[in-house]
Amino acid sequence: MTRAPGPVTRFAPAKINLCLHVTGRKADGYHLLDSLVVFAGVGDTVTATPAAGLSLAIAGPEGGTLTNDPENLVLKAARAIGVDARLGLWKALPVA
Repeated sequence: MTRAPGPVTRFAPAKINLCLHVTGRKADGYHLLDSLVVFAGVGDTVTATPAAGLSLAIAGPEGGTLTNDPENLVLKAARAIGVDARLGLWKALPVA
């Protein structure tokens, strides 16, 4: 039996850098990094529902600082993998 596609929700936990060291530079100008990270119990939530096009609704206590313009990272990631979906972002973490 095939199940009809429905919404998918994923939690995106905050990442905390415990240490970050620049160890060099690559030929393309990017830095080489060594890092030790842990993930917190707080974060943002993304929901994707199949749709004919791509859209993004932003909500949450930190959602007012974001727009759904073409440079939004959620939309850029969805376009990069070719997703057509109605996306929802619950923004609980401060930007940057």
